[in-house]
Amino acid sequence: MSYCASEALVAVTRGPITESIHRGHLAAVESSGRLIASLGDAQFYTYARSTAKLLQAIPLLEMGGAERYDLSDSEITLLCASHNGEPAHTIAAASILAKAGLDVSALDCGLQEPMLKREADRLKYEHKAVQAVHNNCSGKHAGMLALARLLEVPIHQYTRPEHPVQKKMLQAVSEMCSVPADEIQLGIDGCGVPVYALPLSALALGYARLGRPEALAPARADACRRILRSIGQEPFYVAGTDRFDTRLAEVTGGRIIGKMGAEGVFAATVPEKGIGLAIKLEDGSERALYPAAAEALLQLGFLAEHEAAELASYHRPVVVNRRGESVGVLAPVFRLARSD
Repeated sequence: MSYCASEALVAVTRGPITESIHRGHLAAVESSGRLIASLGDAQFYTYARSTAKLLQAIPLLEMGGAERYDLSDSEITLLCASHNGEPAHTIAAASILAKAGLDVSALDCGLQEPMLKREADRLKYEHKAVQAVHNNCSGKHAGMLALARLLEVPIHQYTRPEHPVQKKMLQAVSEMCSVPADEIQLGIDGCGVPVYALPLSALALGYARLGRPEALAPARADACRRILRSIGQEPFYVAGTDRFDTRLAEVTGGRIIGKMGAEGVFAATVPEKGIGLAIKLEDGSERALYPAAAEALLQLGFLAEHEAAELASYHRPVVVNRRGESVGVLAPVFRLARSD
């Protein structure tokens, strides 16, 4: 496990002084497995966290779950989401469960206030209880329960590593990322399910194959295309209001699909190029993650200047004091190393 060779990715300035620096690692990989660009340690071993959600959605779809449960594009997108807990998100999660013959009581993701502050404030103002369906991972969990129904296995303890649902998802991640399942270290994610540790370049490969799935088995290739098409059609459901993942898909018209993960992880696929990108901030910072992601996509030539301009508040966010004054900026400071 590597904890060295990180590089400065984003500097935080206040006035004329660089106050903080966020360091990390980056890998960009073709669907063939060739590393095309990197920073720091492309083999950095880390948990994929919620970037794995797009890969975890594959088994349900490749087994015909979208047809069996008549899942809409918004519902398929929610399977992959770290959502804000806005009403549309909770309604979609409940709908997935209902189509599988379940209700929100089946969710075992734990309680979480909506990530969107104004929605959390609204619940408090209206004296409404926070429910598991508000958890940012409720869509993923609804998908896991739907997969359990499809497999005709018990839903009891569906979050356990030994449950057939979790085994199916681990197998899919292993195959997409070309890492043997017994070499993927498992931890427990914030929502109680297994989380996968693997090299950063392997995560980038998984996303490259997600976007360019022609070499995969037909059912899996169709599942990958359906996932990306759904997110491109309904990007609000992958994150929500004022979230980078949603805005990236909106601004690029679904040409680039990206997904954040906790503790400073981000992955993206550029299907027309057959390339996947994975980033890890060593300090786990979210504030530096989107500037790094936007800059990497710009340097790789995937993000047009006008698209970067629309994403400027994420690419170079200002530091604001408590009086609302701009007193600094978060600015990317790296140049990607290209591989020949």
